[in-house]
Amino acid sequence: MRSWLETLVHREETYPPGPEGVVLYAIGDIHGRSDCLASAHALIDRDIARLGNRDRAVEVYLGDYIDRGPDSKGVIDRLIERAATTSMVLLRGNHEIIMESFLWGLTPFDDWRKLGGLETILSYGVDARALLARGGTISPGDLAERLPLSHIRFMSALENVHQFGRYCFVHAGLRPGIPAEKQSIEDLAWIREDFLNFAGDFGCVVVHGHTPVNAIEFLPNRVNIDTGAYATNRLSVVRIDAEGLSVLEDAPR
Repeated sequence: MRSWLETLVHREETYPPGPEGVVLYAIGDIHGRSDCLASAHALIDRDIARLGNRDRAVEVYLGDYIDRGPDSKGVIDRLIERAATTSMVLLRGNHEIIMESFLWGLTPFDDWRKLGGLETILSYGVDARALLARGGTISPGDLAERLPLSHIRFMSALENVHQFGRYCFVHAGLRPGIPAEKQSIEDLAWIREDFLNFAGDFGCVVVHGHTPVNAIEFLPNRVNIDTGAYATNRLSVVRIDAEGLSVLEDAPR
């Protein structure tokens, strides 16, 4: 009988090896679920302890840390704390772009609210319901005065795309026929049909989120790891190493 450690990883045999000397852990869209993020970190930590690869491990987060779920602030707090001891790549999702646009006064709160902005505002301690109940609105200043400086720095440092060897990590996807380094920020954070319906070669395996699926989606040219954590309680994690791409799974209970 296999031990729980031996059943921890479900390996997909069809993907290329990761870059030499590096073990990558990619984490899907979190959307304010700090509890799911804590579980994902525990899963990664157990895998690292089993393999003894802490010095080679790099965690890649695909964006959409905020909105919809109840604890966007807690998610960013946790990521900032973990970054002090862990090598991490943090990508920008469309929800981070919307929040930044709101703070710059370019997106009305009502537009952001439709995508989960109220939950984010509340997680920072803004008394949004009281303001809205009075017929008022939420201004950028209402949130800005509550944002820790560390969170502002976190947002400004997010990357739009990152490539490791034969894998390209991005929030939403790539526009076919355009090199990763020449993609528009709008496509990297928002694209759907033109990317999802493309069956050709991107020149790399694209690991992405943005479009929720019931289970991790494995295709020859891309892997979608957004399993809708805010609604499903499933925050997916994949590992990429010398043997290819594998899915980290909880031990059987």
